[in-house]
Amino acid sequence: MSNNPQRSSGELYLIAAPSGAGKTSLMRGLLERLPRLALSVSDTTRPARRGEVDGEQYHFVDVAEFRRGIEAGDYLEFAEVYGNFYGTRRDRVEALWEQGRDVLLEIDVQGARQVRERFPGLCSMFILPPSMTILAERLRGRGSDSAEVIERRLGEARAELEACGDFRWMVVNDDFDQALDELTAIVRVWPLRRARQKKHVIRLLDENPAHGTIGD
Repeated sequence: MSNNPQRSSGELYLIAAPSGAGKTSLMRGLLERLPRLALSVSDTTRPARRGEVDGEQYHFVDVAEFRRGIEAGDYLEFAEVYGNFYGTRRDRVEALWEQGRDVLLEIDVQGARQVRERFPGLCSMFILPPSMTILAERLRGRGSDSAEVIERRLGEARAELEACGDFRWMVVNDDFDQALDELTAIVRVWPLRRARQKKHVIRLLDENPAHGTIGD
């Protein structure tokens, strides 16, 4: 396994958002629109919930296995949240790059900070709710969380919003179709940035075409 995080030719995209901002639905739409883009599925030590399938939402592993991965340096990022570990394995990201895919990570603000340190050239996107009132309504509308959990999530959302300025792009999910169009535009334009095209410019300047070919 390479220790050089910049060896890939593929792009690395990162999405973070407060719970209830609509990130999962937007990501699903983005992956459907852009076949080259692939989601790197994270590891977690939390138990699978009803309807979750190992390898789809998460790779479910035990704590001992996760800790071995930490010690071996297998994770690009990891965090412990309410007693459960979550992390992105380096080898899964590299395997997708080797397949010619661009990689999308779905992680929290803490994990995003770790990945940005290793990949300063990545494309980071933060999904914003239209308002805290609407965010609270969405969380209550799920009908799956207690009032205590909802209040905790709203507190977490405020803390995450304070860190959203660290992301390159911010998209407000007020109208779903518009938000998805904006995310799609970001992913499509990102490979055209100056830093990405610099190598091509250098190749052009290094070329020495044969004289007399123009106009032949």
